Amino acid sequence: MLDALHRYTMLESPTGDARSLAALAETLESDAAAAGFGTTRERHPAGDHLLWTLPARDVTGPPVLLLSHYDTVWPVGTLAEMPWSVTGDVVRGPGVYDTKAGIAALLAAVPRILDRPHPEVRVIVVADEEIGSPTAGDLVRAEAAGAGAVLGLEPPHPDGALKTGRRGSTRARITVTGVEAHAALDPDAGVSAIDELVDQLLRVRALAAPHPVLLNTGTIAGGGRTNVVAGRAHADLGLRFTDPADEKALLTALQELAAVRPGATVTTELLSHRPTWRPGPSGGELLTRLREIAAGIGQPLDGRPADGAADTNTTGALGRPTVDGLAPWGGGAHARTEWVSVNGLARRTELIFSILTGLV
Repeated sequence: MLDALHRYTMLESPTGDARSLAALAETLESDAAAAGFGTTRERHPAGDHLLWTLPARDVTGPPVLLLSHYDTVWPVGTLAEMPWSVTGDVVRGPGVYDTKAGIAALLAAVPRILDRPHPEVRVIVVADEEIGSPTAGDLVRAEAAGAGAVLGLEPPHPDGALKTGRRGSTRARITVTGVEAHAALDPDAGVSAIDELVDQLLRVRALAAPHPVLLNTGTIAGGGRTNVVAGRAHADLGLRFTDPADEKALLTALQELAAVRPGATVTTELLSHRPTWRPGPSGGELLTRLREIAAGIGQPLDGRPADGAADTNTTGALGRPTVDGLAPWGGGAHARTEWVSVNGLARRTELIFSILTGLV
């Protein structure tokens, strides 16, 4: 397992870097085939989504769907400053925790179930999870429709607990088009896109204030020269929701933003959208079953909602029985302190094996 994780980590795979993602995809696909999966892909210019299937053995009923991703937040070259290392129980390197260790655990567990009764196992490993899975959402929804259970291979809570719900997460871009003019000779002929954008951002903050919504203005860009009235500007927002009603209200308000300056236009585009996943009865029943399976191999297991978003938002919001956080524990997601536990890798492999042979 450590060898596999090492190979995956040394193939850096930032979101959107098609060449780097393709190199890791080849390795993952080869390892998945060796583990017993049939493999195929959904092609995309910025990175292919990987689909793996293992037929059922002596079990009838719907498949178990596992969700993971092979993109990371780390640009190529990060290994030079954040090298692979193993010290005692701690493995370090870009992407080891989020979430290449989860893939390594799955591919170590699956060969052990081949001669045992098990349901059909379907796996989606997406290429753009770290930016909200804008091209993978339809694939996840389609595969989830027929699944009896959905298991996420994202990292767990810091104490190893599973994740039974997630905040809704949306990335939205507000774009303003103004009118360019000479800022000194004819300023009144212009309409500043930047000034309009500032007022729109204040409006959005006022709209969000009555709701328990996390709102972050992540990027702003626009204009060009100080002697030209800015003709175009945009801002990218990150929004997190705990309640579907708040989510619907604020996203509707964003789509209805109107310019306050004559001559300006304002448009809102959803760059990615993961709906709020609130804990429900089906997920609770699945967690109870996973607890029973884990207890049978001496692994205490708990679960609770999480703040971060993932592809399990989509399946959980659809009402499919969903639990996330089956990857090994560790810490430092998206930070230079990222690490994963060697012991966690071994124990999660054993747990995944027990789940896939226990959900019969």
